[in-house]
Amino acid sequence: MRFALIAKDKPGALEVRKANRDAHVAYLKSTDAVEMAGPFLDDNGEMCGSLIILDLPDMAAAEAWAAQDPYKAADLFQSVEITAWNKVIG
Repeated sequence: MRFALIAKDKPGALEVRKANRDAHVAYLKSTDAVEMAGPFLDDNGEMCGSLIILDLPDMAAAEAWAAQDPYKAADLFQSVEITAWNKVIG
């Protein structure tokens, strides 16, 4: 089952994101759960959030996966939403 993880950074947290980016990307690559991922960009082209498409058995697994993200440990996000998602095109 696919899930979309939509996270928005806290205001002014770009340096927190940059400082933890390598660990975050390593975590994304360390699991087979991630189908695609990338940052949201603000009007200045700076990273300000994340979209991650996960393929996991259920919501509990998606929540557990998100809890291990280094960005979570760094307290980067203002909000995180995980919702079931159905791929139609692509």
